[in-house]
Amino acid sequence: MDRFEAMSLVLAVAEAGSLSAAARRQKTPLATVSRKVSELEAHLQTKLFNRSSRALVPTDAGRSYIAAAKRILADVAEAERTASGEYTTPRGDLIVSSPFAFGRLHLVPVMAEFVAVFPEVDIQLDLQDRPVNLVEDHVDVALRIGTLTDSSLIAIRIGEIRRVLCASPAYLKSRGTPKSPEDLSTHDCVSFLPFHSSTTWTFKREQTEYVVPVRSRLVLNNLEATCDAARAGMGIAAAFSYQLAESIKSGELVLLLQDFEPPPLPVSLVYPPNRFMPVKLRAFLDFALPRLRARIGELPKRAAPRAGPGSAEVSRQR
Repeated sequence: MDRFEAMSLVLAVAEAGSLSAAARRQKTPLATVSRKVSELEAHLQTKLFNRSSRALVPTDAGRSYIAAAKRILADVAEAERTASGEYTTPRGDLIVSSPFAFGRLHLVPVMAEFVAVFPEVDIQLDLQDRPVNLVEDHVDVALRIGTLTDSSLIAIRIGEIRRVLCASPAYLKSRGTPKSPEDLSTHDCVSFLPFHSSTTWTFKREQTEYVVPVRSRLVLNNLEATCDAARAGMGIAAAFSYQLAESIKSGELVLLLQDFEPPPLPVSLVYPPNRFMPVKLRAFLDFALPRLRARIGELPKRAAPRAGPGSAEVSRQR
């Protein structure tokens, strides 16, 4: 019996919750997975899983074995990386996670430069607008926007981005330019649901929260489409500054109500702590950090606030 193979299969079964799901994940016949788990249980003379019609649940002995197997396989993988030179020469697969739009606009250009300089490193970029578990998903480094909540990760601050309101010059010419949040009630709006509701946008001024009714001519759950709608003149929309930089520079969009912007959001690269940082990760951090900081530094700056009765901020953040 191949112990390491058996450990890997048991971990796959535990993570997938069933023999069939583990077989699909491992690209191994279901009968083979079932037989090898049974052989391992016979070898250990203990049951690792309680089987039911719906799922496999690890026994107490199974949970202990799974935790130990995970540590052993991680140590073996690290030993193999060390022996293959991963800790002396940048090489191997680098898995990176990022929000979709930021990754497409800013990470991909940096990665194109990186792989040209480091031909032995291959990158897998996972673009999705939800935080991933770096350890469970085997991610080497992730870009995060917003306040960090996982204190177990090492974080490097890149810069900050803003959440802004914008509209096209054509729309503003026909409908006028809002001077305060209250003016939004007479405008067409494009609502991105994670930012605010389709019927009201909430603001806060001097600790007082108030609600502005809006008419959403279009409601979306995708920020890129929200920006497209604003460029098409459908109304006033909220988006992140990094998505609008080119449109602001070209004059396709105009920033609005900058005095009422919420506080900027931090942008960071995060990675799990590791006794031995792979050279591929160190090379990527050293290469990407100054380039990403430069790109964020080129984003539209917030205008100096006008004198007035206090600032206001959008109360809900991403």
